[in-house]
Amino acid sequence: MSKLLLYLRTDTFRKNLIGALIALALLFLGVYFGLKWYTKHGVSIEVPQVKGLHINDAVKTLEKTNLEYSVDYVYQMDAQPGLVIEQDPDPKSQVKTGRTIYLTIITETPPEVAFPDIIDKTLIEASAILRNQSLKIADTVYIADIARDVVLDVKFGGQPLKAGRLIPKGSQITLVLGNGQGADDIEVPNLIGLSLSEARFALSGVGLSLGNVTYSGTVTDSLSTTIISQQPDSTAGFISLGSPVNVTLSN
Repeated sequence: MSKLLLYLRTDTFRKNLIGALIALALLFLGVYFGLKWYTKHGVSIEVPQVKGLHINDAVKTLEKTNLEYSVDYVYQMDAQPGLVIEQDPDPKSQVKTGRTIYLTIITETPPEVAFPDIIDKTLIEASAILRNQSLKIADTVYIADIARDVVLDVKFGGQPLKAGRLIPKGSQITLVLGNGQGADDIEVPNLIGLSLSEARFALSGVGLSLGNVTYSGTVTDSLSTTIISQQPDSTAGFISLGSPVNVTLSN
């Protein structure tokens, strides 16, 4: 113990201690300034505004400021392909040189979706289903069918479209719907002002028959009379094929 105390009092120990402290200080300073250099402490650049630019222009802007970039793609109908719609970090953010800026751009090729089964759905139901699949109704065509506004068929590009077929998002399709009248329903013609022979001809031409014929007032010459009322009248809409139409004539 006495030898250790004597050694601690020697010049050799003091020199070694001072040397060790200097080496430790130099090591600390080296690590400190080395980390500052490596991380570019206190050195940052402002992220430029590239949202709204075409991807080619956005890349040129980022390369001029020594920033990296990563691109993700989404599809949006009626949007310009190649347009940057999102960026992260936001414009004017302070970042290090070489930082990666994440860009989201519009892709030109739309993804495909499986066409849903909308046969026998109402127009309202079908519209909601198609909207959820990012599909559009280009036109509606009505045919004779008792089911009014119910989807009977679907066409795409003029050809029948079956459920499950892959078509691009945003595609426009045509719906074939029922008009609420059966195939044997006939629209009631307007017979007012026609003679009896003209009315009989008009009715036979559309598949209806002449019913009861009555006269109003005093009729001296039936050939000169014209129809003043009919039952059912033309506001009735549609009646079954072969149905009779009753008429009343007068001078």
